[in-house]
Amino acid sequence: MHHRIVRLILFLPCLIISLQASKPGSPLKFHQKLMGTDVTLVIDADECEELQTAVGKTFAEGHRLNNILSDWEADSELSILSRSSKYGEYQRVSNELFEVLSFSRKLSKQTDGAFDITIGPLSRLWRIARHQKKLPSQYKIDQCLSRTGYEKLELLESNQSARLTQKNMVLDLGAVAKGYIADQMLAVLQDAGFSRSLIDAGGDLTIGDAPRFKKGWSVKIGGLANSNSKTIELSNCAVATSGDLEQFLEINGNVYSHIINPLTGYGLEGRAQVSIVAENGMLADALASACLVLDINSSESFLSGWSFYQLHHLQVNPKTNDILYHTSSAP
Repeated sequence: MHHRIVRLILFLPCLIISLQASKPGSPLKFHQKLMGTDVTLVIDADECEELQTAVGKTFAEGHRLNNILSDWEADSELSILSRSSKYGEYQRVSNELFEVLSFSRKLSKQTDGAFDITIGPLSRLWRIARHQKKLPSQYKIDQCLSRTGYEKLELLESNQSARLTQKNMVLDLGAVAKGYIADQMLAVLQDAGFSRSLIDAGGDLTIGDAPRFKKGWSVKIGGLANSNSKTIELSNCAVATSGDLEQFLEINGNVYSHIINPLTGYGLEGRAQVSIVAENGMLADALASACLVLDINSSESFLSGWSFYQLHHLQVNPKTNDILYHTSSAP
């Protein structure tokens, strides 16, 4: 893996990322529903016709890419590729989809499967389990596991095509598409001359140049009131979070997260969140998901060859509610 500047922040049980408005002269904000979340463009610029045009083009690009990468849209290019697993034949795919598939498969190899976009069958199984408040049977989990595995996604670069080698596979780009789409949306704003901008995609931020008279955009990363939360200034990078407190299943005192371990087929036990600051949204989005599956020591080991990272671990003892705090960084 190429060395990149990365910060890893691991919090248990609650992490909130919020944008702190710059003053004086707060940036302009534009909102739309996209990718199943609220997406906000935050732009440090004066109101003008050119800005309105750029905002329209930026959201249009987001919707275009969502129609390619969404696993919720039945007619998306990704969904069509998933259905092609019935035949097991190579399918030509767009530049955008091939780029995301290639990146994802490479990261799967690097993390020994902790990150895996073929997890779709398991994602759907656990959605049903949370709705029914009932743990999936081992038989159903094993059935789904037989239809997952990043090695069952084959890519052919010579003619930009992809093949799923197992019937009834389902690709799920939920851990990478949002970051990729935000990257492309920010590029539209930058190309239009509005580089002092950021994309807030449901709390995950893809960040351009710093606003006027500032060293960077002020971003608060924290959780509980006494969690040693920090406010850091960022520019030309991205920060993404994986995990939350809302989507989990509790059975007989055991808590299973909506985040699934691709290796076991089970939801992660406990309530953890990981936030990653990296050079772009796709990387931050995917690494946050991968490091959530990896434990804290494995995450440190995985990132040890990178040029810089910071790791903060907040753990709440479920019996005593005591807060244990751990921090480390690369030398």
